This record gives sequence, C-alpha cells and structure tokens, in this order.
Amino acid sequence: MKHIIIMSIFTALFGSKTSNNNYIKVLSAQEFRAQITNKNVQLIDVRTPKEYNSGHIKNAKNIDFFSSKFNAQFDKLDKDKAIYVYCRSGSRSKQASKKLVTLGFKEIYDLKGGFLNYN
Repeated sequence: MKHIIIMSIFTALFGSKTSNNNYIKVLSAQEFRAQITNKNVQLIDVRTPKEYNSGHIKNAKNIDFFSSKFNAQFDKLDKDKAIYVYCRSGSRSKQASKKLVTLGFKEIYDLKGGFLNYN
C-alpha cells in the first residue's frame, strides 16, 4: 500500500508520459506516401513559405511553424479528422505535432525525416 501511495504522488507531481504519444504517430516516407496518395487528407507543410515554394508534397497546405498565426490557422482545420504534417527534416513537425495535441487534434501523423526523406 505504501508503494501505491508513493507512485500516486510521483504521477501527480510529474505526470504521465503517454499524453502526446497516444495522438502522434511517426510514419516512414513509404507509410506516409501510402496514406496521403489519392485521398482527401489534411496535409500540412510547417516549413517557411520560402522552403515551401522551393518544393513541397502535392496538395500540401503551408502553415509556417514560426508564424504568429500558426495556432489560428490550425484552428480553422477539422480536429476530428486525421492531420498529416511534415517539415524539412522532422524536427519542426515533431514540435508542431506536440502543439497540435494541445490545440485538440487527436490523430496526427508526422513524416519521419521530413521532406528530405520523402523525395
């Protein structure tokens, strides 16, 4: 009983690590391509407009991770529908995915290795 109380205190103080992991799935380039090809999905490129204009995945919408309008632009999307995100190498999309959980998205797919890995 003593151990259960101690564990409960630690969980209350430090939280659980499962919160983001339940909603975010990192996909290989092959898995990502298979899931977005010929489907009407919410596909978001979180790179800068300059990066986006230099080449992007077909039908991707650009929402710059560094933009002050980032949250507002995602608020316009359907939180009940899966969302697919990518950046250049996977770092920004990982951070963006965590933000999307806090915005209420529950099914987030992140491209492992980003656009560099996709081509």
